[in-house]
Amino acid sequence: MHTKTIAQLAQGLHTGDFSSVELTQAYLQRIQQYQSLNSFISITGAQALAAAEQADLAIAQGKAGPLTGVPIAHKDIFCTQGIKTSCGSKMLDNFIAPYNATVVEKFTAAGLVSLGKLNMDEFAMGSSNETSFYGNVQNPWAENTVPGGSSGGSAVAVAARLIPGATGTDTGGSIRQPAALCGITGLKPTYGRVSRYGMIAYASSLDQGGPMTQTAEDAALMLQVMAGFDPKDSTSVEHEVPDYNADLNNSLQGLKIGLPKEFFDAALNSDMATTIEAAINEYKKMGASVVEVSMPNLKLAIPAYYVIAPAECSANLSRMDGVRFGHRCSNPADLNDLYIRSRAEGFGTEVKRRILVGTYALSEGYYDAYYIKAQKIRRLISDDFNKALQEVDVIMGPVTPTPAFGIGEKTNDPIEMYLADIYTIAINLAGLPAMSIPAGFINKKPVGLQIIGNYFAEAKLLNVAHQYQQVTDWHQQTPHGFE
Repeated sequence: MHTKTIAQLAQGLHTGDFSSVELTQAYLQRIQQYQSLNSFISITGAQALAAAEQADLAIAQGKAGPLTGVPIAHKDIFCTQGIKTSCGSKMLDNFIAPYNATVVEKFTAAGLVSLGKLNMDEFAMGSSNETSFYGNVQNPWAENTVPGGSSGGSAVAVAARLIPGATGTDTGGSIRQPAALCGITGLKPTYGRVSRYGMIAYASSLDQGGPMTQTAEDAALMLQVMAGFDPKDSTSVEHEVPDYNADLNNSLQGLKIGLPKEFFDAALNSDMATTIEAAINEYKKMGASVVEVSMPNLKLAIPAYYVIAPAECSANLSRMDGVRFGHRCSNPADLNDLYIRSRAEGFGTEVKRRILVGTYALSEGYYDAYYIKAQKIRRLISDDFNKALQEVDVIMGPVTPTPAFGIGEKTNDPIEMYLADIYTIAINLAGLPAMSIPAGFINKKPVGLQIIGNYFAEAKLLNVAHQYQQVTDWHQQTPHGFE
């Protein structure tokens, strides 16, 4: 059963081929079998089996929704009532969320069964899932390589077929990059498309939740549940939610694809470029045309991002002070000692680094020079995308400059690590939707093709991705030993 997609599992549940309890037990057994991957922080077996029993009852009574009884798991950044929500950090190792995030609430209401909480880079800060307090996650394609971050646990669990789908979050590529390195499908929706309520904030103007699945069809099914306006979230956009499955089979005849020349530069591995070009040639066979577009401000994306994101993280994480919740140091001498030691003990190195950078950028005398200037650059980058998307339907390119790199290879060089997100960060700055789909292998390591669309054009992206997956089988490949 573990090889089936969400769509296939949903059909099997409704036709009685298997029960949700049987399905849940099978996936829980696989999760236990492959714990060496370290993809889960919390496994909620008892709660999952209870939810599966309710799902089977709803199916038997004819009260089930399309995805009732399908197992998934949540990135450990989404608050889950009564269950630890750690954000991969010692700071929140003892935090039991008193409420559900809207995304969790929606999946629960739709009858899906949550199997637990997935490992991640601490507070979503990282590109390799090596900053987690709970240890690094291993890529099932080559267990000495990273799975990407920060949603590495989600990507690994789906790639190894421990779950059919997972939630992730994307602040600068944290859904697309691990999806690419692990050979699965990952979708970052338009900013404001999915509620951020109960999703612990890293950088509030950049964070966006989305689905991570085997296929584009499955991503459409999950997004159907996740998307929609939420009055609890001030950044949520009141915009109609279409039927994301309705256009999956539309022809791509006449599709205009834009290739940014800035994506195909010296930073891109030559084998990666060849693989991406081969994927784009498949689109040409389906009737698409390709034009070169230019976005001259893309080169400024990384410096702008690494001012804006740390500044926002500095503000958001100021609440983690050892007083109201989270880690508290022992025997503090006074209130100041409580603050200093609780934060020093609770946060990891990368989180501390970004808090310091962000606090500096927001400090008096530097706010205008750094933060305001970065926001102006952000507007220029957004304008570049808007101009390009007036000429083409979608933009395509690589997700990462190289395939998965070795565990520990870049941990001592933060700048080199930040450059792993060179092709994804600009999309978050612009607030656009984008996705990664499996597009081949380099030395047995997966490669992802990035597809970028206009605001709220997720249905178009899913159509473009789905049609590619009808003529290729990269998304059906399973890591050796996890078949």
